[in-house]
Amino acid sequence: MSPFTVNPEVMDKIRPMTTADCPRVAELHALAMGKSLWAQLGQRFLREIYRSMLQNSNFSGFVYQENGVIEGFIAGSRNSKAMMRSVFFRHGHRLGLTAVLGLRNPKILKQLLETASYFRHSQAELDIECLAESLFCSFTPKLRGKRVAGHINKVLFDQLFSEGHSVIKITTETDNLGANRQLLSWGFKSKGTFQFYGKEMVTYVLNFSESDRVEAKVWC
Repeated sequence: MSPFTVNPEVMDKIRPMTTADCPRVAELHALAMGKSLWAQLGQRFLREIYRSMLQNSNFSGFVYQENGVIEGFIAGSRNSKAMMRSVFFRHGHRLGLTAVLGLRNPKILKQLLETASYFRHSQAELDIECLAESLFCSFTPKLRGKRVAGHINKVLFDQLFSEGHSVIKITTETDNLGANRQLLSWGFKSKGTFQFYGKEMVTYVLNFSESDRVEAKVWC
């Protein structure tokens, strides 16, 4: 694994996510993850849940913006289980109202009931406590080849490392070859697979202190 070469021009276009960004973030989320549970509940639901997560101190999100337009984002958490528990406790009534149309599909309702088991399944094979997690990211096709995904990952990882986190978890589908290849290039190690929403998922963990690409630094 080689050190990550930072392009200052790319870094200058990355900034923390704000509430005003939620409509565009919801749009990008739906475009990249249209078959995911949250996306199937609709963009109104996505806008509301990102607004709710932004109000939680465990949330950490960044956007990449060119010429005033957000072209990509990453959403992570310092403690994803605690964050989601708090979000649904404090904002569940609003989230429920925005999800009504999606819940008309019985298949979506079944998946929603499975959601509570995500943290138990994704942590099952871990030999260490891993609170921090990279949850979602999406980028427009025009960014391909510009290494923006690598830069925005570094911003999130470096910030979490600077705050005292030693490891981060990411889960993805086993058949998502691009994501699996990128995670392995960063030094992530597979910690086993699990079934979720009818898909085979794999849990990856990165130890920050063992990675030449991560440093304890806040970029923005």
